[in-house]
Amino acid sequence: MNSRIVLHHLLVFFLSLLGFLFLFQWLIPAAAPRLEQGRNVSGETRAFYYVALGDSLTQGVGDKTGQGGFVPLLAQNLVNDYGYQVTYDNYGVSGNTSQQVLKRMDEAEIVNSLKKADMMTLTVGGNDLRHAILDNITNLEISVFDKPAQEYSKRLLKIIDKARTDNPNLPIYVIGIYNPFYLNFPELTEMQTVVDDWNQVTASTVDQLDGVYFVPINELLYKGLDGEKGISQAYSTPSRVANNLLAEEDSFHPNNTGYEIMNKAVMEAIRETKEQWKHQ
Repeated sequence: MNSRIVLHHLLVFFLSLLGFLFLFQWLIPAAAPRLEQGRNVSGETRAFYYVALGDSLTQGVGDKTGQGGFVPLLAQNLVNDYGYQVTYDNYGVSGNTSQQVLKRMDEAEIVNSLKKADMMTLTVGGNDLRHAILDNITNLEISVFDKPAQEYSKRLLKIIDKARTDNPNLPIYVIGIYNPFYLNFPELTEMQTVVDDWNQVTASTVDQLDGVYFVPINELLYKGLDGEKGISQAYSTPSRVANNLLAEEDSFHPNNTGYEIMNKAVMEAIRETKEQWKHQ
């Protein structure tokens, strides 16, 4: 059998397995990653409310502490760097596409949270791309992703517009996606191109908006820490390569170190852009 066909079959197997894992996460909810940081660490005691919205990367799947991945880390950094009294809510749901995130934004709790939020982060797009790959698994030509990407872009604009319905100057940080399959399927160069192109669509979409910032993470995660890779002890096949920034349980979501890297990327973007915020 042609090696590329074998790679495609392996890829669809892993994507299907991830679909099952998303369903499992939905049926057995994790401990609510909702904490409050109310300690004043410097002279300023200004209250600050942070809303995290999105998919499994916001929920924190892969975080062994069960507290919500990068979200509590980012909240603590806001305390440490700016002396805020930070509270936050995590509205991450594993498996959500942009359409599902958009639908959930009609829920009263999320509407009220966004109305009073001082900042929002958004992780979205990975599941849209996953569905597009599964729909085109036998024909991973780059061009077949143009239409799904443009449709996603329109929904992303709707998400941002809805988030700002009652809070027009809300600063929003949109976090990109990454290629979790790179170390095991480096021959599928189309996959890396598709991920890069998808991130470019996200970046181009938000670049046209004031106070909305794209945070790329693919280059930080897809090759592992410092480009290192190792053999995972969780697998019996010695040729199975593990990305040391992804959870061993699924080799897809970030582990604790991966979420710390995401946190640092978002925090760096905040430091570079915070002076542009209109209401802070």
